Amino acid sequence: MADRDERDHTTESESAQDGKKRNGKPSKGFSRRQFIKGTGLAVSASVLASEGLLKAAAQEKTPGVSGPGPVPVRLRINGKEHVLRLEPRVTLLDALRNRLDMTGAKKVCDRASCGACTVVIDGRPVYSCTVLAIDAQGRSIGTIEGLAPEDKLHPVSQSFVDNDAQQCGFCTAGFVMAVKAHIDKHPHPTAESVRQSLNGNLCRCGTYVGIREAVLEAATKMSRKGGRV
Repeated sequence: MADRDERDHTTESESAQDGKKRNGKPSKGFSRRQFIKGTGLAVSASVLASEGLLKAAAQEKTPGVSGPGPVPVRLRINGKEHVLRLEPRVTLLDALRNRLDMTGAKKVCDRASCGACTVVIDGRPVYSCTVLAIDAQGRSIGTIEGLAPEDKLHPVSQSFVDNDAQQCGFCTAGFVMAVKAHIDKHPHPTAESVRQSLNGNLCRCGTYVGIREAVLEAATKMSRKGGRV
């Protein structure tokens, strides 16, 4: 009887060891379900931790950082101060058109390749679609609306009319502002300097000949009036 019990015990032990060594892998360990469950818990913990960090960062007020909500923006346009509340991501072009109803600068390509949105900032022609309104604070901004405050055409605008330098009109305001900035800096432009100064503005109607003639005529008119107008 003792021998039988001993044999049975030995057989059971060998069977257990065989089970552990089956296929070269132990029979005990993580099952697929346990692995997936453990991984899910780890991911959940990571997400909760990251959300906590994001909430903490959002609640923390860091000096010198603006946004993402609207912030006060002060713009000096055509000699007049305008105070707006804008998100820091708003471009000067969108601020002019959508908030101040100054629609002379056109939103055509919106990626600084056509010049239809040209305005003059501190005497230089600039694509307003590439300038953030918040970055234009403290600077002198000139738009097409500021060239004829008394409903009288500026010499540059009048020269565009006289030389048939516009057709559809989408590019005209941008050209006028670029020409105004060029003549202010170069009162006596040449045909070549005009061509080079306007290479950042495109006219889909192809009125380049009329535009160049308009520039030279406007420069002559302005020089007779003593320079800048």
